[in-house]
Amino acid sequence: MVTSTKSSAKGQSREIKLQGGVTASLDRYNLTVSGPLGTATKDFSSIRATVSNGSTGTIRIESFGTRKKDLATFGTASSIVANMVTGVTLGYTYKMKVAFAHFPVTVTVKGDNVKIENFYGERVTRSGRIVGDSKVSVNGDDLIITGIDKEHVGQTAANIEQATRVKKKDQRVFLDGIYLYEKGISQNV
Repeated sequence: MVTSTKSSAKGQSREIKLQGGVTASLDRYNLTVSGPLGTATKDFSSIRATVSNGSTGTIRIESFGTRKKDLATFGTASSIVANMVTGVTLGYTYKMKVAFAHFPVTVTVKGDNVKIENFYGERVTRSGRIVGDSKVSVNGDDLIITGIDKEHVGQTAANIEQATRVKKKDQRVFLDGIYLYEKGISQNV
């Protein structure tokens, strides 16, 4: 996807090639990337890098300067755009495992929340919020989170993992929880 990186006295620039039916449009600071799986939008107003829809079929990202901070935000912006292009063409999948020792944990999806019942025998139902257009499915002891936005899929996994966090106990002994064990690009979102 990344075709070329050029350095100059002003900073660096990178062009990301769009392929496989992917289109991009830029409205002031909002970049919208559309592909076979859907549409992803990101606001670049707080990032000190210029994102422009260059020649047909490319997105051009430029840094404002050559300082370490400018180059770091330039790298972040180019990674975000590359992840958007990958997300709308292939999608992302995160897999989580439900681990318990004594009390069987029940996990269900209701609306935009993942409900965790009977965690450590608690009567209170714990919940983790599903972010954006991410989809969560429960297959036995596995939770599969899919979506086209890598940030939303990752934040959903973090919300579920934090919902089962155990406080004031030794985590080496009390291993119950829901843990991420695999993440990557999926072909069928």
